[in-house]
Amino acid sequence: MNPLTAALGNLSALSTFVIAVACAVHVVFFILLWIWFRRDLKKIAASLDEFTRGLKHRSLFDGTSHLSDQIEAFLADVDEVLQDPNGDADRRMLIARINVLDERRRYLQSMAFETSYNICRTMIEAYPLAGVLGTILAIGAALQTGGDANTVGAIVSRFGDAIWSTFAGLSAGILLMFLNSVLETRFERLAENREHVRDTIVRAKRELSLVPEEPA
Repeated sequence: MNPLTAALGNLSALSTFVIAVACAVHVVFFILLWIWFRRDLKKIAASLDEFTRGLKHRSLFDGTSHLSDQIEAFLADVDEVLQDPNGDADRRMLIARINVLDERRRYLQSMAFETSYNICRTMIEAYPLAGVLGTILAIGAALQTGGDANTVGAIVSRFGDAIWSTFAGLSAGILLMFLNSVLETRFERLAENREHVRDTIVRAKRELSLVPEEPA
């Protein structure tokens, strides 16, 4: 057996194992993204909760309310204050807190999270291709034996590696596509929450800066 045939055979034999390990790492990465997502969501909700605390008309939630819903409600409370020309007390309260909220805007930095998720989501497409590649390597290793009668026997003997490689690639792709479908809506909602918070902070700074302070 020449070195090329041996190398192709080893690669085809390892392809199923490599796909399985990569899939496990991919699942762990999705779990880490979920933890990252929950941490950022909690930080945004906690900051807005502190920012709107004490407003006359403030949304109240029980323990079952989703954090995204809480964030949108807090932002609606701020919008209500900005639109109410008679809410001077609430406006002065927000003026005193807007700078503190603006200093804590690190939780609104989304580039690292969005880039990591985009890579994680895009790489799902590689698994079926990896399975096909393993199949091609198995058949290629068999064909390298030469044009004699043993070639058919070698193809048949490596057919198991080829089938399991394809099966592993397709199974990993289906599993990760399902996992991504569960998480994608939540991650996109986080991006929308961040954008809404940014817009609200900019608007609040612009409009509250026009409110004259009471003389001492």
